[in-house]
Amino acid sequence: MTLYVGLDASLNETAICVVDQDGQVIREQKAASEPDAIAAALLPFRPQLRLLGVEACAIGGWLQAELTKLGFEIVVIETHHTHVSLSTMRNKTDRNDARGIAQLMRLGWFKVVHVKSAEAQHMRSILGVRKLIVRKLVDTENEIRGMLRGFGLKVGPISRGNFAGRVCHLTEDADVVIQELAIRLLAVRDA
Repeated sequence: MTLYVGLDASLNETAICVVDQDGQVIREQKAASEPDAIAAALLPFRPQLRLLGVEACAIGGWLQAELTKLGFEIVVIETHHTHVSLSTMRNKTDRNDARGIAQLMRLGWFKVVHVKSAEAQHMRSILGVRKLIVRKLVDTENEIRGMLRGFGLKVGPISRGNFAGRVCHLTEDADVVIQELAIRLLAVRDA
């Protein structure tokens, strides 16, 4: 008997549905959204498993990579195509979504999504973090400029390397509160 599996994964829990080649539900259950937990739930059916499917989601690529390492044949499927295919279901639940995905695996009515390599995901993460840090740096400098401008102190155009020195020079004769705020914001900027 050939079996197909649909996984409806969320951050904490994954709904699992196993169907046979005729579309009969063999098992439905939930497991933690961890590769080992999902593999343990599928262990009794391992010899008969033909294909597992998981909808593209935040952890879909990770589950695919880890379950592949554990020897399962699994694909990540396109969400919009899946949504259209499952839109006829009355009740949208994790259980029903897993059942629908299992049926799509059985029928072959799915589109596989390209999952980025680990290296590509690392590079994207590095670039995202860099963008965040640069944005926060600019936000902090603009906050310092705006605060000082309210007291008639103008930083003006200056290089990033000379910014802290210019702010310290401008606030030498300012009141203690402005000096302290400038020092604290510069510390945040330089952190």
